[in-house]
Amino acid sequence: MLEILEQLTSLDVINAAIRITTPILLVALSAVITQKANILNIGAEGIMLLGAFFAIMFSYLSGSWVVGIMAGAGIGIIASLFMAVAHIEFNADIFVVGMAFNIFALAFTRFGLKTFLDATGTFAPLHLSTIPKVTIGFLSSESFFGRLLLGYSLFDYLAIILVFVLWYIIYKTRWGLHVRSVGLNEEAAESAGINTKLKKYQVMFISGILGGLGGAHLSIGYTSVFVDNMSNGRGFAGVAAMFFGGANPIFTFFGTLIFGYAQAAGNILQLYDFPSQIVLMIPYLITVAILSFSLYRRKAKAAKRNRTF
Repeated sequence: MLEILEQLTSLDVINAAIRITTPILLVALSAVITQKANILNIGAEGIMLLGAFFAIMFSYLSGSWVVGIMAGAGIGIIASLFMAVAHIEFNADIFVVGMAFNIFALAFTRFGLKTFLDATGTFAPLHLSTIPKVTIGFLSSESFFGRLLLGYSLFDYLAIILVFVLWYIIYKTRWGLHVRSVGLNEEAAESAGINTKLKKYQVMFISGILGGLGGAHLSIGYTSVFVDNMSNGRGFAGVAAMFFGGANPIFTFFGTLIFGYAQAAGNILQLYDFPSQIVLMIPYLITVAILSFSLYRRKAKAAKRNRTF
């Protein structure tokens, strides 16, 4: 038992948890920015899946991971703007649009896998340009800081930087103030001269980029393979982390770390013959627990406000 605890608290597990967290974090940030404009982007799951597929396809065909990243972000933009038009212009329920798009993304990637890449279930090319790992010359891979800070790809670092960049944009810029105003009271924002429709399109545009990047990192950064239904609930986990963090990028980051650590811990537990069914349940149990906690906290805050007034 002590050996298992030592493994679960080792630097290797922490390192793995951070790497697992990155794609979830990127898609969680995509949900954060739309939530600030009162748009629940449940379609982040589908955007992530399409981003993963297009990134690995274009990276393989072009021989450049940069092209793959651009393809992932590009399809994310197209997908998010499609949902934005349905919601903003035609007043479609964003939750319904998002769930329908998730189903479409799953079907399209299965079709595309067979049609464009001549593969079924899995596409694992021998030669693939992937997002490079970052090396820090003065750190040894055997040292404490080396084991903690090395082994990450470029996007592992970039995602953490984006947390603070997005926080600054949302809370310290005029644009962020306008977006939050739209989310809090759209009619009041319009009366103040804010173009609410434009702000909604802008947050969906940014959300598409972040969600597409999350998918791209999943297929050509965290791994170098595409598997059918590769997102596997990571988009939903990102949305749950957004709720856990109250749509605050920094608190959301901590929420995604919980998911990342849960999966990393599950990988360790499988080595000690824990039932695979229980191990595979862990991320989903964490998702339900975080959503339940978030809803309870929101109800408690609402009740407190009601008592105040």
